[in-house]
Amino acid sequence: MATKVFIDGEAGTTGLQIRARLDQRPDLTMIRLDEARRKSEAARREAINEADVVILCLPDDAAVDALSLIERRSVRVIDASTAHRTAQGWTYGFPEMARDQRETIASSRRVTNPGCYPTGAIALIRPLVEHGIIPAGWPVTINAVSGYSGGGKSLIAAFEDPQAASYTHDHFRLYALGLGHKHIAEMQRYTGLHQPPLFAPSVGRFAQGMLVEVPLQLWALPKAAGTDDIRALLAATYADSRFVEVASRAECEGLASLDPEGLNGTNRLKLFVFGNDKLRQARLVALLDNLGKGASGQAVQNLNIMIGADEATGL
Repeated sequence: MATKVFIDGEAGTTGLQIRARLDQRPDLTMIRLDEARRKSEAARREAINEADVVILCLPDDAAVDALSLIERRSVRVIDASTAHRTAQGWTYGFPEMARDQRETIASSRRVTNPGCYPTGAIALIRPLVEHGIIPAGWPVTINAVSGYSGGGKSLIAAFEDPQAASYTHDHFRLYALGLGHKHIAEMQRYTGLHQPPLFAPSVGRFAQGMLVEVPLQLWALPKAAGTDDIRALLAATYADSRFVEVASRAECEGLASLDPEGLNGTNRLKLFVFGNDKLRQARLVALLDNLGKGASGQAVQNLNIMIGADEATGL
């Protein structure tokens, strides 16, 4: 029997991409509301309780409100908002994060989709904390740049719509200058760091794609480790993953630059370890599509795991 899926908020950026990945799948029955009924609470309540799995692509407050519409205990939820990423009773939907994470997701009724920046940061940092290369109390810095689609409709309009009041000619901008960002809490929690990392995000004039970087002064770390050690650890951590890969030393040394749009349209996450062993410095970099592995692709991967489908179906 086909699994019934309802995307609450399918007209948004993430919802549209999830829908595109799920359309035409014979193992799913998509429940849809026409435009006139999408804002009707009664229509949404009916659709939510008809579904086997509901994917919430809503602002945080609306995602919380949507949960109150669930009347059937059997309805399972994937929340793409930030509302429940550190909430009790919710499973963090990053399947590659830990050895048993897939099994936990598969049995969960409530799965919270990770943020795009945290997906890259956690993939780089968590294994190093677990193996003592980065002490849990270390002052970690995370630099990142994302395409403007990560900011939703308002930021998309600012970069794409000359008629919008917020329209900008900027090619690049820093933001979150007050050092507060909604992704920091989940970064700290799931990397295992004792203190919030210093997070320095930015946005560029490209629609989607992302680089997340963790610079390390290897000479200052208490446990001696070189770039090859770090690369080998990351490669071993993700050896069985279908979507996370680690670039070889030869590939890293052969690169003069890295394009944040390099994995657009995919659910892949690629990790790079650049370094200078003489100076004992390293730059760990994650490349991903902020709308793929950073949002809609990861939601579909979680859905596949939850319903027992092949993890890569539709991806």
